Amino acid sequence: MKRPLAYITAPWSENEFENTENAAKYCRAVYDAGFSPVCPALFLPLFLRDEIPQEHKDGIDMAREYLRRARVLVVCGSTVDESVKNDIAVAERLRITATTLDGILTVKGQGRRNE
Repeated sequence: MKRPLAYITAPWSENEFENTENAAKYCRAVYDAGFSPVCPALFLPLFLRDEIPQEHKDGIDMAREYLRRARVLVVCGSTVDESVKNDIAVAERLRITATTLDGILTVKGQGRRNE
């Protein structure tokens, strides 16, 4: 079975460890719902240094390219910050469906999250 790509976005904090933990949890839930999750916040910090302006820009460009290739944008977390709003706007412009993690789980018949 081929799984459609699902781009994961959330209001990421300054805490790298918290972001990694949350991103892994979100990706697992999306995977369990039948998608192939793509979450740049989970892997880009492993090799890009955000404090270097060119690498920061490259990270944004790479993340946008992953979003372009996705079938759906999955908004995770309980709040929406500017980066999430930007992801939603890009998805809308590219005519990519945007939904929440709860929406994915409900549609896929999961109906609940294991926290």
